[in-house]
Amino acid sequence: MDGRFTRSTLDEVLRRTCALLGLSHRDATLLRFTNNAVYSLAHDPVVVRIVGSRALRHRARKVVRVAEYLAAHGAPAVRLFGDAPQPLEIGDHVVTVWRRVPSAGRAATSAELACLLKSLHALPPPDGIPGWAPLDDVRARVADAEELSAADRRFLLERCASLEQQVGELDFALPPSLVHGDAHPGNVIVGEDGPVLCDFDSSCVGPAEWDLVPLAVGYERFRDPPHRYAQLACHYGFDVRSWAGFPVLRAVRELKLTTSVLPIARSHPAVRDELARRLTDLRRDRRRSRWFRYR
Repeated sequence: MDGRFTRSTLDEVLRRTCALLGLSHRDATLLRFTNNAVYSLAHDPVVVRIVGSRALRHRARKVVRVAEYLAAHGAPAVRLFGDAPQPLEIGDHVVTVWRRVPSAGRAATSAELACLLKSLHALPPPDGIPGWAPLDDVRARVADAEELSAADRRFLLERCASLEQQVGELDFALPPSLVHGDAHPGNVIVGEDGPVLCDFDSSCVGPAEWDLVPLAVGYERFRDPPHRYAQLACHYGFDVRSWAGFPVLRAVRELKLTTSVLPIARSHPAVRDELARRLTDLRRDRRRSRWFRYR
């Protein structure tokens, strides 16, 4: 069976979005498709993001609120495109549209990410932004999975329940703040005027420690070069790997990384082998095995 997010389906959503906004969809490039399908338009300085899970479409409204809040505070972040109220509903799909940041031609460093996070965490926590509930989207993706065995479904939900209890017992060292929620250099664009944050799907008000976990897990699970996390810890001024609660947050992050593709596993079959590897490692408690990023 075809999945719900085939390339032809996504291309049609893109075409309809562009027609609505007076943009050209021709020759657009699909940059990536895991949590969202992200297109860069060829003839307009615009990026179009199509939500890749029906159960998580509601997050798009939060994404817009966070983007508007950051714009109001002059924070270094991507900006929404145009004056049309967002998010857009295109048939059964939810879409957000962004101004493309002219690239400076290089990737962001961990030091730049640390500076962006310190600036973000220093902002007053905004009203109307959900609190940190890191396992809610895991449950939503399990419920929205295109294909998932009953045994895997039961295992993932039981793991959610166990980790949720452990999270509730943590004693955090840093004050709560607005957190990005998925903070890694891939969610930083280095533009001509400097680096800016993007991708606010996981943003919330919660523990600042959470924003330091992705690079720590990148080092421990994906074998990223050690200097990437070391730079982050040094420039931020806090080493989350030395904090007693890190093993719990690592486990939560790994569960989220594993389940992120469940809603598109049939639409995007290239992720299936890596998904199976991760599920096996979690089930067998293999913490030192190497993972490879979904493509």
